[in-house]
Amino acid sequence: MTPIAPAMTDTAFALALALLLMAPLAIAGVALINTGLGRSRSAAQALLGNLAIVAVTAIVFALVGASVAGNLPGTPGSEGHILHLGAKPWNWLGAGPFLLGGLGVAPAQAQLALLFEFLAVAMAALIPWGSGADRFRLTAGCAAAAILAAIVFPLFAHWVWAGGWLSQLGVNFSLGAGFLDPGGAAAVHVLGGFSALAVIWIAGPRKGKFPKEGFATALPGHNAVYILFGCMISLVGWLAWNLAGALVWLHAPLAALPVTAINTVLSASAALVATFAVTRVRFGKPDASLCANAWLAGLVASSACAALVTPGQSLAVGFIAGIATPLLVELLELAVSIDDPSGAITVHAGGLLGLLAAGIFAPQQGQLVAQLVGIATLLGFVFPLVYLLFWLVNRVHPFRADADGERIGMDLHELGGGAYPEFVIHRDESYR
Repeated sequence: MTPIAPAMTDTAFALALALLLMAPLAIAGVALINTGLGRSRSAAQALLGNLAIVAVTAIVFALVGASVAGNLPGTPGSEGHILHLGAKPWNWLGAGPFLLGGLGVAPAQAQLALLFEFLAVAMAALIPWGSGADRFRLTAGCAAAAILAAIVFPLFAHWVWAGGWLSQLGVNFSLGAGFLDPGGAAAVHVLGGFSALAVIWIAGPRKGKFPKEGFATALPGHNAVYILFGCMISLVGWLAWNLAGALVWLHAPLAALPVTAINTVLSASAALVATFAVTRVRFGKPDASLCANAWLAGLVASSACAALVTPGQSLAVGFIAGIATPLLVELLELAVSIDDPSGAITVHAGGLLGLLAAGIFAPQQGQLVAQLVGIATLLGFVFPLVYLLFWLVNRVHPFRADADGERIGMDLHELGGGAYPEFVIHRDESYR
């Protein structure tokens, strides 16, 4: 039996609900960034894809995923399917009702947790869509989103947020407070980043990206305004998300929320300043898209630790994320031939940094070990599972558009019209 979560006061509940109603701004920001970092001839397909993925994840999670994810500890079905190994209970799978049965009579706090998960799975599914830009078919992107919403995200979310075995590492093995992920750094961002890597490996790079071994052609995003404005919108959503996560999953007092918000801003700010400096030194001028990636990397890192660290520690985490961002982008592109238009793998690797920081700076004995167990689970189980499921989907419904679709652009190929009909969209040199 998992421990019952402390009941929220009416004030805390109302505040958490208001924050979650603002959290979709983070989703909107990521959608704009995904679109701006792609090519102009695929912009409409990219933005429609973001919207369609949100819709698909909502429906599939309601039909199937919410049952697997379970509810807050102490609510009906939260015990899940438990295996007793080594005299310890291992809660592996949720046992909630299908089709959101009984939602209307569920405790208000459980309904709030479910709303958090609806938004979280939508964000997770948007991340691989951006990495597959300019070649990822719309229907294939929706199929991948359905897989995440039905199986992978609910499974890991149950382990972390609904009394699953990772959250019980503290009770069962005295490892701090168990694996902590209040803002979804692991369940949303690291999962999304691994999903992006799986999509890239399966779909392959865009035509002309790597003309010769060891060389990479720059294919810059078509709209820096979308990218940078998306960063600004994302900050508002991320603040709401981190504060809501602190209330819902950590049961933080209201007095702790201002520090959480400050830490979120500091982490993103330090990351952007660090990347600004690195790109200025390396290239002579700051790079807008890399600075945007760093801003998001700082926000992603804050998802794990903003509610658990001090402002000084948040600055350090963001600064490290900002230094790593341009270097990791270059490493993945030149050394591993990874074609990631949105930079999602690098950005959402910031979640690993934040998870480590939550363990390193935690006052509880064993918290770092609990965080490492969660990270090892993501690397050793979740990523292979995502890759296997995506590979099977690709065998039935190929992820990548045909060569003609990639040549003329995904807008014309899949939607029959471009995003910018009044402007001439030029072909890439690589297609001549």
